[in-house]
Amino acid sequence: MDKQTTLAFILIGAILLIWLYISAPDPSQTPPQQQTQDTTDIAKEQEEKLNDDSASTEQDESIFQETDQSLFAVKDKPEEMVRIENDVAVFEFSTTGGNFNKVFLKNFNNWYSAGEGNGEAQTKHLVQLIHYSLGGSYDVAFVSSEGKAVNTGKLSFNYEQKKYRHLLSGTDSVRIDFTYNIDNARSLTKSYIFYGDKYIIKSDIRFRGFNNLISNNSFDLVWNNGIRFVEENSVDESTFSDAIVYYGDEAVDIDASSPGEKVVKEFRGRVDWIAARNKYFAAIIKPESKNSIEGAYVEGTREVYPNEGVREFYNARLIIPFKNTQDETHSFTIFIGPIDYDILSEIDKSLRSIINFGGFFGLKFIVRPIAEYILLPLFKFLHAFIPNYGIVIIVFSLIIKIVVYPLTKSSYRSMKKMQALQPKIAEIKEKYKDDAQKMNKETMKLYSTYGVNPAGGCLPILLQMPIFIALWGLFQAAIDLRQQPFFWWIQDLSRPDVIYDLGFKMPLFGIQQISGLAILMGLTTFVQQKMTMKDPKQAALVYIMPVMLTILFMTFPSGLNLYYFMFNLFSIIQQYYINHQTGDVELVPVANPKKKTGFMQRLMEQAEQQSKQQQKKKK
Repeated sequence: MDKQTTLAFILIGAILLIWLYISAPDPSQTPPQQQTQDTTDIAKEQEEKLNDDSASTEQDESIFQETDQSLFAVKDKPEEMVRIENDVAVFEFSTTGGNFNKVFLKNFNNWYSAGEGNGEAQTKHLVQLIHYSLGGSYDVAFVSSEGKAVNTGKLSFNYEQKKYRHLLSGTDSVRIDFTYNIDNARSLTKSYIFYGDKYIIKSDIRFRGFNNLISNNSFDLVWNNGIRFVEENSVDESTFSDAIVYYGDEAVDIDASSPGEKVVKEFRGRVDWIAARNKYFAAIIKPESKNSIEGAYVEGTREVYPNEGVREFYNARLIIPFKNTQDETHSFTIFIGPIDYDILSEIDKSLRSIINFGGFFGLKFIVRPIAEYILLPLFKFLHAFIPNYGIVIIVFSLIIKIVVYPLTKSSYRSMKKMQALQPKIAEIKEKYKDDAQKMNKETMKLYSTYGVNPAGGCLPILLQMPIFIALWGLFQAAIDLRQQPFFWWIQDLSRPDVIYDLGFKMPLFGIQQISGLAILMGLTTFVQQKMTMKDPKQAALVYIMPVMLTILFMTFPSGLNLYYFMFNLFSIIQQYYINHQTGDVELVPVANPKKKTGFMQRLMEQAEQQSKQQQKKKK
């Protein structure tokens, strides 16, 4: 999770503490000053430059490089391309390395293009995920029996099928083979099976006559450089980009978060799959046999570019045992496509762990089930009837508000009781101002007499926090919102809705672009605070909190801001209804008040005992 998102939750947590502070008998603290981290969009020209496939990137010397030798010498042979197009993607393969050259996703456009054109011209507007100029992906690497490193990425493979273009649809399928021949008896073949309507590719790697050619009885299946960044805001995209190894029935993230620093992690034992992802897309390699992998190795780097652009590169390899037989085949499933919950579930349920629903401070085990099994299904269910995602978000926010209504109603009533008790609390403070111990004791007695829980206003809000965090993660990472318009100026719910560019960055905050929905969210927050805070001492908070939240939310996706704006609006309506329905709260003493045994009472008793001990020491 990035610093900006963490800051958002810290600020929300601060708001909750302030609610408790308002309800407490003796408020004395002010909210800490927060700072926001800058998130900058990259211009179209910079994006094209960074993603230019003709650009060269200097790579460190590592196990991923290849060393020629007599049996595996790079031959001067013309490169040929094989193109396979199905309903969802366009795959381009090269005879150099017999691996991926380009992959375009037909249902997703670049952020800077409208997707016009037909055939090959249209691919210029589609999301492209492979860094083919930075080195091959899906290579075989091993150490030869002579002790030399071999990588198939630059070897010339033979493609003996006559058809270089394949157009598939529906239930169609096709198999293509690339073969590197050492001689008539020894060869390495990389086979791929494509389907008409799927992102997955079935692949076989066949070693014929390689016994006694591979040392250490193992080889590596290598994926270089992860996948390309394809969003306008590369800083935001880098927050979600990482490599993932499913190891020990758990998804382990490898994230290169520090510029210029290489992150390396090794795994020994069974590995179910490896993946490299950006914000919305992923490349995954999954062995057909779970017990066929000895381990994995991942290295990642984070590079900073001009205009505050960021890129992350991940090299990953699976360590696969070689049985040293005359003829052996290893099978894999390759996925290159969107991080979509339903699509990943069809391949393997464990792949759903790639989706990051948020959660921190130990709340992930609560947040993820809420997002995965309640919020996401509800979101998709609504979209089945409502085509516009903006309207879906509005209806969604109304449903969530109805669900949490009992909690918020309890919170409002508890706060009104606390407000009604303030004059009596003030009398106790004045009467026992020289005896803090007696003052606290009488205050707790007052709460008990009128059946008021001092934490009653904050506790219902705290209970809602897992839901809010789950919603936060859902709207931040949902590919369903990518490039989805709402109306008027809101044309992409996955990006900020910019209504004005200042042309400069605001001092301290680093904000340059003004979001319309962030302003609306801030205004509704102000109205809500105004309706809630009645204590004159807290008047400044009515203005400070909305301003801070508005600035913080300026760079957030418009879908997220739309949700919080509508949620605030429904909260204002709800609070108005509750206030006019219940009127002023009448304080009625409880007939037989029982001694409180809750946390607050125990805390006060402990404070009283400590005070007595200190007084004895002074005597």
